[in-house]
Amino acid sequence: MSTAERFLIALLIIFTVPWLIWRLGRTDRWAPLVVVQILLGIVLGPGVLGHWYPDYYSAVFTPEVSHALNGLAWWAVTLFVMIAGIELDLKAAWQHRRESGITAGLALGTPMLLGCSAALAMLHWPGWLTPEARPWQFVLGIGMACAVTALPILILLLEKLDILRAPLGQRILRYASLDDIAIWGVLALIVMDWERVGRQALFLLAFGLAAWLCRRLMRRVPEQDRWYLALVWLALCAFGADWAGLHFMVGAFLAGAVLDAEWFNQQQMDLLRHHVLLTLMPVFFLSTGLRTGWSMGGLDVVLAAAWLLAAAVAGKLLGVHLAGRVLGWRPGEASMIGWLLQTKALIMIIFANVLLDRQIITSATFTALLLMAVASTMVTIPIVEPKLARWRQLQKS
Repeated sequence: MSTAERFLIALLIIFTVPWLIWRLGRTDRWAPLVVVQILLGIVLGPGVLGHWYPDYYSAVFTPEVSHALNGLAWWAVTLFVMIAGIELDLKAAWQHRRESGITAGLALGTPMLLGCSAALAMLHWPGWLTPEARPWQFVLGIGMACAVTALPILILLLEKLDILRAPLGQRILRYASLDDIAIWGVLALIVMDWERVGRQALFLLAFGLAAWLCRRLMRRVPEQDRWYLALVWLALCAFGADWAGLHFMVGAFLAGAVLDAEWFNQQQMDLLRHHVLLTLMPVFFLSTGLRTGWSMGGLDVVLAAAWLLAAAVAGKLLGVHLAGRVLGWRPGEASMIGWLLQTKALIMIIFANVLLDRQIITSATFTALLLMAVASTMVTIPIVEPKLARWRQLQKS
């Protein structure tokens, strides 16, 4: 078969199998389609399909096909991260800065501390940290991975629960938005190339000037031109960040964060996010699965994932409950918000991909983080639905 034929077979698998599992298995309540796609990526990776059926794996996922899939995946995740940056609502967070600051700080800081503690314990066993990485990068990276909330997936879940536009949903989005800024700031610190500090300083200075010019231009042009200019701006920022020794995804987030959401039609932005998830992100999920590894042994990786999941869940719930006590929330609110902020899926997978790209974590650690992200997302809806029903009853009474 030609490379094009193998590539199209890979796409056929990517778009057919997870949809059939999701639709026929009716998994939407506990495993949304994106979760099924991520799990399929793991199954099709070298640790499962490549291990049990190496001939089939090597017949489809040749190096040429993998390179082609990676190109699509890079653009998909770059575009998706920019959309996440645009959707940050910092104005609302500033208007409610005391409540948002306390909640976001505790919701991020507490699981990060527990995650760092879990990472420190993992350092006692070889195979989780790469020889090129420094221990502080590994510890801080794992800690932040345990604290991540995936804003785009959170929006999808809030829509499913019919509270996205409600005051409660908007509050939760404010907390997640502030945490997103901290997450990308810490990621930039972790991946910073200290031998290219001059380049990074030059990039930040150039970015500040370019962002000012971009914002002026965006205000002057009609909306139909803003969509195209946003793509040009995205490619420029992603290239500049990668050239400076940061990661192109850091540049993608910065590109979106300096653009105002009101410059774009909200309905069209929602459709763009939906279409990126529909047409491009499944390729990213597969390419992510192709990077998984089980070199530590399957049981060790699963135990590490459970260890990190416990730190993430306990830390997030503890932090949000502390915030609820300080701010005097109504009964049931802290538990419900804490579980909704558990959602990690896409952003944590993107975060872990960057750590793997920069050789801070091994493929075994990456796989454990991937499993943790999937599990934290799968438990959200089944746990939150009854809590939300009880909360609504208390609101009526």
